[in-house]
Amino acid sequence: MSSKNKGVVTFEGHRNFRLRLILSTLSGKPIKITKIRSNDMNPGLKDHEVSFLRLLEAVTNGSRIEISYTGTTVVFNPGIIIGGELTHNCPTTKPVGYFIEPMLYLAPFSKKKFSIIFKGLTASDKSKDAGIEAIKWGLLSVMEKFGVREASLHILKRGSPPLGGGEVHFMCNSLIPQPLTIHALDAPKFSAIRGVAYCTRVSPSVVNRMIDSARQVLRPTGVEVNITADVWRGESSGLSPGFGVTLVAELKKGWRILTEGVGSAGSLPEDLGEKVAYELLDELTKSCIIGRNQIMLSLVYMTIGKEDIGRLKLHKDQIDEDFVWILRDIKNVFDTEVFLKDGAEEPIPGEEQYMTATVKGIGFTAASKKIA
Repeated sequence: MSSKNKGVVTFEGHRNFRLRLILSTLSGKPIKITKIRSNDMNPGLKDHEVSFLRLLEAVTNGSRIEISYTGTTVVFNPGIIIGGELTHNCPTTKPVGYFIEPMLYLAPFSKKKFSIIFKGLTASDKSKDAGIEAIKWGLLSVMEKFGVREASLHILKRGSPPLGGGEVHFMCNSLIPQPLTIHALDAPKFSAIRGVAYCTRVSPSVVNRMIDSARQVLRPTGVEVNITADVWRGESSGLSPGFGVTLVAELKKGWRILTEGVGSAGSLPEDLGEKVAYELLDELTKSCIIGRNQIMLSLVYMTIGKEDIGRLKLHKDQIDEDFVWILRDIKNVFDTEVFLKDGAEEPIPGEEQYMTATVKGIGFTAASKKIA
């Protein structure tokens, strides 16, 4: 739910909390979010959401945040994105990916280069937020397509749940006025499967067990499967034992689709490797050019691009409730719409399962570039 009143865009509920704040920062429009978990036993903002607001305040100049006494209403007046060097301590209720992912939307349009060290959990079995490898291989590769070529993510320490103790360094040296316009209309086949299986403070054999079970599932695909073992020991292995695996299918022209999983208490490495491998195959059958976790970044970049038409082919299974909510929030803040054209109109066999998303860029220019 949303409405516009005197230049302030009003939303209801905690859904898409980070996206709404990011869109507000990029557009320069103030937003008001009301009824945040107002019917819950524990109403208002959670600690990770407050932490994210503080991070947003740190990477911008002139932002004003007002939180109501009950924490159920937030008013955000965005400032200018300035970036810089800082360290952010993340609460252990969310992995560091929850905080890094929104920075990908802001960093290329900053006044100064981004260099942030995030401390906390590097992965979580209780959260659907992107892990470090998912951001590194999935989202940074999408940013490259839009002209952001100098962004990197380095794991200094792995931190498994529940105690964490990880450190991740995010850097973005590409400062651009606006993203490039893309026309991604092919439905490429995947040519190789890469991956990494990691563990902290457990026997290195755990990694091999994950790799073997994943390979067994992926072998019938007939493509090259290369999964790297990544064993962390000593101080750099965080405070808790844990393991996880990320698998990436590489498509032609540099696109990537991936899935990941983190071992929970009592789970077997073999089960995790097999589960993530099957999830990758499932994701490939329900994707076209990008995976589900890359859609939001792609749509926002297309919206703030040049005043030109950008096109992106999607699978019909990717157009779900989450997708519709993203489009609504983009329309409410930027007043621009995404048009979906059915692929079945073209007389090409196999095209009936795809749709083309068409967006006209708003001609956004980073505020810091205007001042310069």
